[in-house]
Amino acid sequence: MANTAVFGSVFVDIKGFPFGEYRPRERNVGDVKIVHGGVCRNVAENLANVGSPVTLVTMFEPTAIGEDVRRRLGARGVDMRYAVTAEASMGMWLVVLNEAGDVAGSISRQPDFSAMENLVDERGDEIVEGCGAVVLEIDMRASIAEKVFALAEKHRKDVYVLVGNMSVILQRPEFLSKVRLFILNENEAGRLFGLTLNPAKPEEVLEVVRREAAARHIREIIVTLGAQGAVYFDSVTGESGHISAEPARMVDSSGAGDAFFSGAVAARINGKSLGEAARLGTRLAALTIQSEESNCPRIENFLENAV
Repeated sequence: MANTAVFGSVFVDIKGFPFGEYRPRERNVGDVKIVHGGVCRNVAENLANVGSPVTLVTMFEPTAIGEDVRRRLGARGVDMRYAVTAEASMGMWLVVLNEAGDVAGSISRQPDFSAMENLVDERGDEIVEGCGAVVLEIDMRASIAEKVFALAEKHRKDVYVLVGNMSVILQRPEFLSKVRLFILNENEAGRLFGLTLNPAKPEEVLEVVRREAAARHIREIIVTLGAQGAVYFDSVTGESGHISAEPARMVDSSGAGDAFFSGAVAARINGKSLGEAARLGTRLAALTIQSEESNCPRIENFLENAV
């Protein structure tokens, strides 16, 4: 099985957990943890944890925390032969969680993506030619996304896109037709379609997704709906449907979206249907929100045992 090449950044997450009810205008007593984060770093570790080979194309700072992140990923089995070291190349996410484990507020410091662009220029052709599929953090820079899409088209590799702030995809909507599977939450889908999808019933969201995906030449799409599960649509085969959320004890919701993405992409690149991919994404998200980590646990035979 060929490795999936994940192009994206590494973040350090600083998470605050209140001991009782979170009061935003008062001093809250609780616990503060520093954990390894970043959507692509999370996805790379998740893919490794479910047994899907992965190469992380990223940047590390020459600091103790940078070496710690690199060491952990290596221990999980993530291939980092294309990871480079550069100053100011890692981001930071400060987040406060409320008593229910939901995000109450956050601030993000973005990395300097110059080293990533240089890496794509110098070794991108080699990386994409040698992988089985590409995962792209599209919001790094539009120029990076454009180069990766061109390489994927040249080597006929599927691209699975991770969105962050939606800036690039809104500026360059033509990228949508280059993506094999687009996964986003209901708020992101609303921004993309210029509509309000929250609150809405799953069947209503699915109707919108079918119409808008076809109009924008999106091949496959999954929209996550939080406690209402997810809807999916394949504009080529017409496959569509709704997957209910799996019950779980909420500890920390901040890694749920990355876990869903990881489970769905792992399923899709291993030959599962889009509906099965949505179901496995839902399952992995449920397992992840029960942990204080931003990642899913290691799961043996996750794809083989899927029903």
